[in-house]
Amino acid sequence: MHHQKIIIIDFGSQYTQLIARKIRELNVYCEIYPYNKIPPYDENTKGIILSGSPYSVHQEGAPNPHLNYQYQTLPLLGICYGAQWLAHVNGGKVERSMHREYGKSKLIIQKKDHPLFAGIPEESTVWMSHGDSITELPSNTNVIAKTENIPVAAYEFQNQKVFGIQFHPEVYHSEYGINILKNFVYEICGAKGDWTPAHFIEESIENIRSVVQNEEVVLALSGGVDSSVAAFLIHKAIGKRLHPIFVNNGLLRKNEFKNVLDAYRQMGLEVHGVDAAKEFLEALKGISDPEQKRKIIGKKFIDVFERESKKFSNVRWLAQGTIYPDVIESLSVKGPSATIKSHHNVGGLPEKMNLKVLEPLKFLFKDEVRKIGKELGLPDIILQRHPFPGPGLAIRIIGEITEEKLRLIQEADDLYIHHLKQSGHYQKIWQAGTILLDTKSVGVMGDERTYEYVVALRAVTSTDGMTADWYPMPYDLLGKISNDIINKVKGINRVVYDISSKPPATIEWE
Repeated sequence: MHHQKIIIIDFGSQYTQLIARKIRELNVYCEIYPYNKIPPYDENTKGIILSGSPYSVHQEGAPNPHLNYQYQTLPLLGICYGAQWLAHVNGGKVERSMHREYGKSKLIIQKKDHPLFAGIPEESTVWMSHGDSITELPSNTNVIAKTENIPVAAYEFQNQKVFGIQFHPEVYHSEYGINILKNFVYEICGAKGDWTPAHFIEESIENIRSVVQNEEVVLALSGGVDSSVAAFLIHKAIGKRLHPIFVNNGLLRKNEFKNVLDAYRQMGLEVHGVDAAKEFLEALKGISDPEQKRKIIGKKFIDVFERESKKFSNVRWLAQGTIYPDVIESLSVKGPSATIKSHHNVGGLPEKMNLKVLEPLKFLFKDEVRKIGKELGLPDIILQRHPFPGPGLAIRIIGEITEEKLRLIQEADDLYIHHLKQSGHYQKIWQAGTILLDTKSVGVMGDERTYEYVVALRAVTSTDGMTADWYPMPYDLLGKISNDIINKVKGINRVVYDISSKPPATIEWE
């Protein structure tokens, strides 16, 4: 890929991915690298952004990148810690703030004609998150903005395209944040904005054909967005030499195996469906520990997938729906590693089957994957699906998995998702699911006392799953869902709603 790009150097901020996503929204390609794994200079690089960080510049082990002379000639924007680090290493002074700023602040632009602030009002709201402040700037700099509490909210180096800002333009609380990023990448860096879904598809098809040649590819379909888009993109490139395999592990949602196969076939993708439900449930008999469940499901999946893959000849490639957050999460600032987390890929398969890995989406964020899918003509029934965990309902059934428990959770979950879709709330939620607890509770139905299972409903909003907020479901809708589940699913007599956010709670219970 030979697009102009912006390099983001990550100092460990929770917002780094958000910077990248905002720049991609401007149709400008960008990549994230840990501060201690900066790639060799590339002439396509048009500018650099330094991220924020949980560190103070004075802390032992604080991030301290080394930019070679070629990088030093490029436009550079330091955000929060990035701005403090720039001031600190160039002879300025950074100290603990007299007025620590967390949350909204009023930005007051002092250099009104500055290219970084073109088209932005003299006063606007920005989002601050810092305990240190720049108290003394390096000698060759000018202040270009302040807030009501701090004298240096933004500054520039004289006669250079190097800037520091104390606030976070990437978060939606910063009123004109996207305008500031746009001014930086377009006006200051001179990026063209040629990163579009159509360009990506065209280049990916060319690239897939070039690397795969005349060999065959197998792909593990999950029914989710990422693997579906990967499948259709590869199919567009090599046609029938792609062999998508969809394994029913018995832990899918109600009727999902049939519905997903039908949906793919209607779109012209011939999928090899494998019903291995009995094998998985037999292997999971008597197992309660969540980590053990995951390992058993992973191993059994590898066995089934390997067996089914052998039915196709000349297979040399394993395709995966790995996306950019999976790659970034494995490249931590403290200990970079090129290994993608095992639950994001078909762990162990490439080595075991001596296959090469094909990951056409590995530089895309989830929202970009959906845009690519839309450009490819995939229907909303696939593109707008919520994420679903690889181990499926196994980690939404607390404790041992039995056929009776599977029936209960599938029925309850089916009613829950139906109500969300019918009421128009499904599209507002990032992920929703039902959890079957391993405890029973007393209830009264008619004149009888019951002692039956409890289900918890979970619904969260998120952009990438790394953080998540519980969804404020309307009470009347919760009441309808609860009544429907209790009245229609024999064996459940109590419904609760989970109002925990991540962190500290995870999205899944196990």
